[in-house]
Amino acid sequence: MLRYILQKIIYGFLTLLGVITVVFFLFTVLPGDPARMMLDQKEDPEQLALIRKNLGLDQPLWKQYGYYVNDLSPISIHGKSGDSYTSLETEKYSYSTLLPLGENSLVLKYPYLRTSFQKQGKLVSDIIKETLPNTLILAVAAISFAIIIGVLLGIWSALVKDSWMDRSLLVLTSFGMSTPSFFSAILIGFIFAFLLHDFTGLSMTGSLYEIDDMGNGKYLALQNLILPAITLGIRPLAVISQLTRNSLLEVLSQDYIRTAYAKGLSSRSVIYKHALRNALNPVITATSGWFASMLAGAVFVEFIFGWNGLGKEIVTALNSLDLPIVMGAVLIIATTFIIINILVDVLYGILDPKVRIN
Repeated sequence: MLRYILQKIIYGFLTLLGVITVVFFLFTVLPGDPARMMLDQKEDPEQLALIRKNLGLDQPLWKQYGYYVNDLSPISIHGKSGDSYTSLETEKYSYSTLLPLGENSLVLKYPYLRTSFQKQGKLVSDIIKETLPNTLILAVAAISFAIIIGVLLGIWSALVKDSWMDRSLLVLTSFGMSTPSFFSAILIGFIFAFLLHDFTGLSMTGSLYEIDDMGNGKYLALQNLILPAITLGIRPLAVISQLTRNSLLEVLSQDYIRTAYAKGLSSRSVIYKHALRNALNPVITATSGWFASMLAGAVFVEFIFGWNGLGKEIVTALNSLDLPIVMGAVLIIATTFIIINILVDVLYGILDPKVRIN
C-alpha cells in the first residue's frame, strides 16, 4: 500500500506540473495588458515600460515560465537581487538556504504564488487564505446536503423500483443534473429570497460574516449559507441518488444477499449491514469528484449570491486581468483534485476487500 501511495503521489506531481504549464501559457496568451490595467488605461509609455519590467513581462516567454516554476517549486534558486519576478521576495516570505551558488542560493521555501497586480502588491497566498475557507465551508455544506438526501432518496427509490414514485424521482434527478448551477442560483434566489422573503427571511446576497448595521463589527450569518449550499448541492444530489439506486439494485441481486435473506435476516439488516456498504463505491467516486469540482463550480454561485469565497475572487480577478490571483486559485483547485483522488483510492481498499492491495 505504501508503494502504491508513493506512486500516486509521483503521478500527482507530474499532473500538477502539466496543469502549471497549461495554466501559465493559457493566461499568458490572453488578450489584454495587465500593466495597462494597473495604470487604469492611462497612456504613459515610461510608466508602462517600468511596470512591465517589474512584472517580468518584458522577458522572453520561456524565461517567464522558468521564473514561474522556480517561484512555485519548494526547492528553488533564489537571487540576491530580490527581483520579484526572478526570485523570492525576502521581505515578504521566509526561506532556508540549502546551498550557496555564487550570487544565487538554493533555498527551501513555501510555494510562492506571487503578488496581486491590482491589490497594491498583496500576496496571492494571503488572498487565498482569506477566501478559500469560505468556499470550503460552502462546498462541505453542499456536499453534505447532497450525500444525506441523495443516499436516502437512492435507497428509497431502489426499494420502490419501477413504481410511479421511482419514475417521478428519475425525472426530477434528470432535471437536476441537466440544470446549470448559475440558472439554479438565479431561480432559487428569486423564489426563496425575493418572492418568499417574508416567510423565509433569507437574502439574495450575503456571506458567512456580515458587518453590523451599527458598525460594531462582524457577526456570523449562517442563514446566508442555506441558498448557495442548496444550489451547489442540487446536481451532485441528483447524481448520488441515481448512483445509489442503481448500485444498490445490482448488489441486491447478488447470491450472498439471497443467502442473507435465507438465514432469516430482516430487510433492514440486509440492506444497511450487507448491501449498502458494497453499493457505496461508485457513490464515493462521484462524491470525491463533485467535492473537488465544487471549488471550481462555486464561481458562478458565489458571484450571484455575493458569497465572499474563492470563486467570487476569481471572477473579480478576471475582470481586472489580475492573473496571479486567477493562476494561483486554479492551481489550488487542481491540487485539491489530486489530493482527493489519492485519498479516494486508499479509501477504496478500506471499504471493498476486492480492490484492496496486499
